[in-house]
Amino acid sequence: MNSEKMRNIMKEYQDKRDLHAAQLEERLERIHNKYPQLADLNRQIQALGIEMTKSILTDPSGQAIRDLEVKQENLIRLKKELMNVNGIRQEDMSMEYDCKVCRDTGFLEDGDQCKCLKQRILNDSYEMSNLRQILSEDNFDRFDFNIFSDQLEEGYDLSPRENIKNIFHSVQEYINNFDKPGVNKTDKNLLFRGPTGQGKTFLCSCIAKQIMDKGYTVIYQTAFNLMDIIERYKFKTEYYTDSDEENYRNLFTCDLLIIDDLGTELINSFTSAELFNILNSRLNSRKKVIISTNLDIAHIGNLYTDRTLSRIVGNFQIYDFYGSDLRFR
Repeated sequence: MNSEKMRNIMKEYQDKRDLHAAQLEERLERIHNKYPQLADLNRQIQALGIEMTKSILTDPSGQAIRDLEVKQENLIRLKKELMNVNGIRQEDMSMEYDCKVCRDTGFLEDGDQCKCLKQRILNDSYEMSNLRQILSEDNFDRFDFNIFSDQLEEGYDLSPRENIKNIFHSVQEYINNFDKPGVNKTDKNLLFRGPTGQGKTFLCSCIAKQIMDKGYTVIYQTAFNLMDIIERYKFKTEYYTDSDEENYRNLFTCDLLIIDDLGTELINSFTSAELFNILNSRLNSRKKVIISTNLDIAHIGNLYTDRTLSRIVGNFQIYDFYGSDLRFR
């Protein structure tokens, strides 16, 4: 990522901190105006903190510092009692953060990038800046089983509604176990297959949001866009930039790669080989993948390679989606 884009992202983080600081100041002013005694206790506690710092520098083992500690503990106890009596939460008097891990700085104490910053960079690099907006609409809070038919479909033992309920519960288990070492293929990778309009993309979005909320990095791309990223890096056209290499590398290193609409891209020997390369590399490094497709398993084998089919069948839990087109319900 170029320096200008990084500066813009870091400015976003600074703006977050400034906003939350202003909100805290406003809350404290409102609380202190209503409860002057609380404001006075805060001032005394702050003054004692300064005095204790001076005492530590001049006489760290002396009786004065111990007396100040006792006095401060008493003031803090009185403050908590006053807050409890008046129903004031500690959160009301503390700074809020969008990310509690890095406190909206983007960096951890050891200097490494926080997962939230890594995801923000990915969103920008892959033009997924609207991902949060999409996920605010496509998430489990809006998941409605009732739009799926409760009538049996020919050739299936379960109605579409019962089927999606089973898939839903399996997906919840997948999310809960995402950060645990996989003991079998159901813990690692998922393949959703079925006709258009069955909720596959919606469910992929739901999973993406939950995994991102857990602090993991997610790249969510259609198969068409995925191949475009690969081609820009591999062929290095006149429009090639350093970001193209970074974008390509991230396909192998992000915590979760979601490939939507596999089979809609231009399929040839190059794209087929690259799909196998990505899947094989991620599987070998225990990086997780979710794929949605309109193709049945046999068709995947015909369009791609036997090696690709073997990796999918052997390492993915496959879920069938069926029923009437939900877009017309």
